[in-house]
Amino acid sequence: MTTVVLAPDSFKGTIAAADAAASLADGWASVDAAATFVHRPMADGGEGTVAAFEAAVPGAERMPIVVDGPAGAQIETSWLLLPATPESPAGTGVIDLASTSGIELLDGLRPWDADTTGFGQAIAAALDHGVSRLVVGIGSSASTDGGTGMLAALGARFLDASGAPVVRGARGLADIESVDLSGLRTPPEVRVLTDVTNPLTGPRGAAAVFGPQKGLDGDDITRADAALERLAALLALDPALPGAGAAGGTGAALVVWGATLAPGAAEVAALIGIADAIAGADVVITGEGSYDGQSGDGKVPSFIAGLAAAAGAAPLLAAGRITADSDAELFAASVSLTEIAGSSDAALTDPARWLREAGAVLARSV
Repeated sequence: MTTVVLAPDSFKGTIAAADAAASLADGWASVDAAATFVHRPMADGGEGTVAAFEAAVPGAERMPIVVDGPAGAQIETSWLLLPATPESPAGTGVIDLASTSGIELLDGLRPWDADTTGFGQAIAAALDHGVSRLVVGIGSSASTDGGTGMLAALGARFLDASGAPVVRGARGLADIESVDLSGLRTPPEVRVLTDVTNPLTGPRGAAAVFGPQKGLDGDDITRADAALERLAALLALDPALPGAGAAGGTGAALVVWGATLAPGAAEVAALIGIADAIAGADVVITGEGSYDGQSGDGKVPSFIAGLAAAAGAAPLLAAGRITADSDAELFAASVSLTEIAGSSDAALTDPARWLREAGAVLARSV
């Protein structure tokens, strides 16, 4: 009897990690009906982080809230309450920026006006509940506001020359003359999940590297970078700090608040006990939407492949696409949904179907 651990990341914007795992299991079972499946959907701090914890931790409870989304309009979302443990006697709150201030929540890019207020409001809701610990994922950001929206929702004040609060988003950064952190809420233990090691500013900073994804270009990038540099000075933060540029500078803001940045995939894996699951496995299937040259840099598939290899299990990969510059040789077998579906459009239209096909292909391969 084959024991198969299913540990994919979400296929961004198309299918959640838990649903991807279920489809892969269905496909494998169509070939190997006697197989035993262990579902451990993964995340690295971006889209699907809350869902990954919900699927893996018994007793996890969704806590519905309404927050200001990245465009300012109110949205219904939730944070996740994990049960109390000796290390966290009042429970742990899990919050992802993607579901509160994420780019997928926008109808159109808002490079100067999107902000992280909703993320801060969700954190405040978990604090109001009294959690002992927070785990926050900061992937899929919509903004380059330096985390000012988040900090403002937690009690900080960002003031212009007249002493009035600046406008939200990157638009207000250049107008900040003073910062008042006296009302900032006291953090519990806070772990920040991110796969980004970029500094806050400079050629590898938040504006230069991630700004274009959010609508910044040309002179906009230069202006935003200068504003973030000024913000770092006002907050007495080293802008070269690795990870400070994550989520448009939200990594920097969280460090100022007292949080600790941690590699997303490794932290999620530890918290959901994936190493123990893999220890008894014959096969481990992981995946993501695009397995490319960046996927080896702390992303879910490469991390899971390492765990599987160390445990003597065969690592397998299913991805929406697999590019020539990727390190697919890490896997005993791999399959691209684009190839088996015939086109990327077909794969994107019905990812569950093609993940089932991929599961069957991988079962036959071993």
